[in-house]
Amino acid sequence: MAKATHDRTSQPSRRAFALTGPSVTLDPRTHAVRGDLADVRLAEQVFAPHYAAPLKARALHAISLFSDRNLSEPLAELPAGAAFEVLELAGRHAWGLAIRANLVGYVDRTALDKVSDFDS
Repeated sequence: MAKATHDRTSQPSRRAFALTGPSVTLDPRTHAVRGDLADVRLAEQVFAPHYAAPLKARALHAISLFSDRNLSEPLAELPAGAAFEVLELAGRHAWGLAIRANLVGYVDRTALDKVSDFDS
C-alpha cells in the first residue's frame, strides 16, 4: 500500500495581506465608532466589522450619558426629550449618539422612547 505524501511545492503559498482603503482615526467620544461597530454614515471614513443605521429616539426624562457599557462613568446629563441616535441595544443599555451634546456613549435603554422623526 502506498503512503500519501505531501509535496510542499504543490501547496499554494500563503501570502500576507493588508486591508487597504479609506480609514482615518476618529475621536470615539464624538464619532460613533468602536472596534466592533460603527455608524453606517462613517463607512467611507473607517473600516469596521459591522455597521449600524441609527434608530431615532428621545429621552423620556433627564438621563445620564456614560462612556462605558456598565453605566458607571458619566459623560453628560441629557434633558428630557433629548434626541439620541441608537446604534446598539444590548442588555440594559443603548449605545449611540446624543445629538445636541455631540457625544457618543451609553444610556439606560429603558429611558428611551422610539420616535419616527425629530428635529436635531
